[in-house]
Amino acid sequence: MHIPDGILPVPVSAGGYAVAAAATWYSLRKINQKENPREDVPKAALLTAAFFVASWIHIPVPPASVHLVLNGLLGAVLGYFAFPAIVIGLFFQAVMFQHGGLTTLGANAVIMGLPALAAHYIFRLRNLGDRWNRTKVAVLGFLSGSLAVGISVAIFIAVLLTNLPSQLDAPTEMTAIYALAIAHLPLMGIEGVITTMLVLFIRRVRPTILDGV
Repeated sequence: MHIPDGILPVPVSAGGYAVAAAATWYSLRKINQKENPREDVPKAALLTAAFFVASWIHIPVPPASVHLVLNGLLGAVLGYFAFPAIVIGLFFQAVMFQHGGLTTLGANAVIMGLPALAAHYIFRLRNLGDRWNRTKVAVLGFLSGSLAVGISVAIFIAVLLTNLPSQLDAPTEMTAIYALAIAHLPLMGIEGVITTMLVLFIRRVRPTILDGV
C-alpha cells in the first residue's frame, strides 16, 4: 500500500508533504504538552521498528499478497507519537528498500498516519466509564486495528484513482487497484486481532504503558 515514485503529479506530492507536515506539527505540539514529553520515546522507538519490519511480513491473499501495516496498533498504543513514528518508518523503508518513495513520502505518511491518529481517538473512548473494562478494551482495540487499515485503503484508492498517469491503461490499473483493496479486507481482521491481543496483554501485565494515550 505504498505509492512509489513517479506515480503522483508534483502538486499532489507537494500537497501530501504539506498535509504530513501539518499533522506532524500537530502531533509534536500535543506531545510537548505532556508533563514529560520524552517519557514515551523508547516505546515509540520500539513500535517504529515494528512498523518498519512489518512491511516485510507478507500474507498471501489470492490473487495478490498484502503485508502487515500496524498503523492502528501504533495509534492505539502510541497516541500522538504514532504519526511521527510512521513518517520515520516510511522514510527508512523508502531509503533502504525502495518500498514507497521519497517524492511520495508525504502522501504515504498521510495514507497511513492519519488513520493511525483516528485509531488513537477510537481507543481513547475506553476512558469513558471503567477504562480497564476487558470487553471495552478488546472491542476498541479491534476497531482501532481494523478501521485504521480500512481508512488507509480508502485514502490509497482515492489518491490513485484520481491521479492515474495518462500513459497507463486506466481500466487495467483500476482493476488492479480494486483487487488490491479487496485483498486488504482479510488484513483488517488480522490487524484488529493483533491489536486486541496486544492491548489486552498490556492491560494485564503493565497497564501504565497506556496511561496518557
